[in-house]
Amino acid sequence: MLETIDKFDQTLFLILNNFHVDWLDATMWFISGKKEWIPFYLLIVVVLFRKYGWYGFAVLAAVGVAVLFTDQFSSGFCKPFFERLRPSHNPDLIDQVYILNNYRGGKYGFISSHAANSFGIATILYCVLRYQLTYSWVLFLWAGVVSYSRIYLGVHYPGDILAGTAAGIFLGWVTFLLLKKALSNTSGYRLLFTDR
Repeated sequence: MLETIDKFDQTLFLILNNFHVDWLDATMWFISGKKEWIPFYLLIVVVLFRKYGWYGFAVLAAVGVAVLFTDQFSSGFCKPFFERLRPSHNPDLIDQVYILNNYRGGKYGFISSHAANSFGIATILYCVLRYQLTYSWVLFLWAGVVSYSRIYLGVHYPGDILAGTAAGIFLGWVTFLLLKKALSNTSGYRLLFTDR
């Protein structure tokens, strides 16, 4: 059963990874970066403080905790535990993988830290901002594009992305619940968690 799932995952990966065009290379490289998103994160900080004042600090702290949870779970636990080679390191696939800028990532790829972290951030921010911003669901679209870029670059299987997505959503939701509990007896509770 696991062998069948793994084979399907590899086949789907090769289809998605080999569907590339030259003009998308630079775009996917940019999307997959970390420093490139600093202006986006600064925009989120501005939105949080404009909407919630000093309670924006509490939300930012919760986002930090969510990233800590997702990153430690994905990179600190899952990758060394499962030891599943990335497609860019798999000797059976290496000749078929489209790799950009000779970037191969670390040796192991299950689960995707990019997917876990971006979906963790998207989940907690969506849960907080959904009452105030109509288009807060776009955060999930952002997380999905970031996650897909990892397949495009040849460093993750779709299964790595799906598992990372699930972990990110779950841990982001848990962190949101912890934030609600921490603010339950404050004036920020109504400000952050109710449809005013």
